[in-house]
Amino acid sequence: MRTAVVLLTRDLRVHDNPALAAACANAERVVPLFVLDPRLGELSPNRNRFLHQSLADLRTSLRALGGDLVLRQGDPVAETIKLAREVSAEGIAVAEDVSTYARRREQRLREECERHRISLRLFTSVTVVAPGELRPAGGSSYKVFSPYYRTWEMAKWRDEVAPPERITLPEGITAGRMPAIPSGESTAALDGGETEGRRRLDTWLRHLGPYDELHNDMPADGTSRLSAYLRFGCLSPLAVANAARAQDGEGPAAFVRQLSWRDFYYQVTNVFPKISTQPIRAAGDTSWRGDEDALQHWKDGLTGVPVVDAGMRQMLAEGWMHNRARLITASFLTKHLGLDWRDGVKWFFRWLNDGDVANNSGNWQWVAGTGNDTKPYRRFNPIRQAERFDPDGEYVRQYVPELRSIPGKAVHQPWRLPDTVRSGLDYPGPLESHRDEAVWLRP
Repeated sequence: MRTAVVLLTRDLRVHDNPALAAACANAERVVPLFVLDPRLGELSPNRNRFLHQSLADLRTSLRALGGDLVLRQGDPVAETIKLAREVSAEGIAVAEDVSTYARRREQRLREECERHRISLRLFTSVTVVAPGELRPAGGSSYKVFSPYYRTWEMAKWRDEVAPPERITLPEGITAGRMPAIPSGESTAALDGGETEGRRRLDTWLRHLGPYDELHNDMPADGTSRLSAYLRFGCLSPLAVANAARAQDGEGPAAFVRQLSWRDFYYQVTNVFPKISTQPIRAAGDTSWRGDEDALQHWKDGLTGVPVVDAGMRQMLAEGWMHNRARLITASFLTKHLGLDWRDGVKWFFRWLNDGDVANNSGNWQWVAGTGNDTKPYRRFNPIRQAERFDPDGEYVRQYVPELRSIPGKAVHQPWRLPDTVRSGLDYPGPLESHRDEAVWLRP
């Protein structure tokens, strides 16, 4: 093959990028392409910033290999086919994905490739194991995580591929100007890009040992914070899983299990692509209340329940939220306020750098009792959760400055403080008028 186009989507890296590696191995000239779709740029200022940082970093890496990142703007399928015809490309390579948007893009790209007699190859790159590869007997996908994990752990993973030694572009191609990096809304958000992601991965692997003990400890912040780099493909999930599995101990094993959860929701979404808008379990989709005032208090981190407010404010400030706080805040919205999980999905998408269709929506449905949970009626008592995973109140005081003067675990229930103390706090009382029951307020 003389010329190939690699349509980069959520594989913004040169290390272990199967589509890029295969194109470089089989074609004389390769065009790494990213198409900025204006329809997606409006979804999240935080993710837009992270994306543009990642593209700038990828361009630097590709140029170091003799190539470049070719940028176009518009409809991804139309721009890809247009470029392929301009350079007389015989093949197009792209990573497979599972969202409705990605599947429509893939189907349209397949039809256009057939029409223009261009070969199309899809590669597993967004997950460790291809979303449709593991299936239970008599079923299209696993509905329970534990049996999926056992199968996933024993499956033969593909081999990692090395970055290309050199990339040769077709002569005369215009790479396109890199747009200015837009401003995100979370001032303390992490920077995007493969270089930063690999640096953080190297650091994380040296501190992986106690992960099993610390990943739920909210003030310890003992999580990897690699989720956004995995979401955009700045890091290969396979390479991350292999690096963790190379270490012994319960910490690395627990971390690999979390990566399997990520793959689990991709295989669920593969057969249920409307996971962001329709319940997997219709029976669990109860009559949600309509209460815009309560919803806005939850969004703003002003529910009057400190651990909930701390989680929501962390997301606003950092474009990221501790996983335990995600469970607590989601349960509070759906099980205590009785508000629709879809409102939570949208708000998390609005702020989280790592927000993606499969995992954001899948976890929300799990908490709401509409998804893949063997105990759909469970609820997380926010006070018990706070006292267990933030026993001294450090996490709350970090993100709710109004309560920094309150010592110890008393910070979790400010409504129980003496009137003389409570009256001096610039902090609301809990949304008591919106509660179905008072039991969650008791420790």
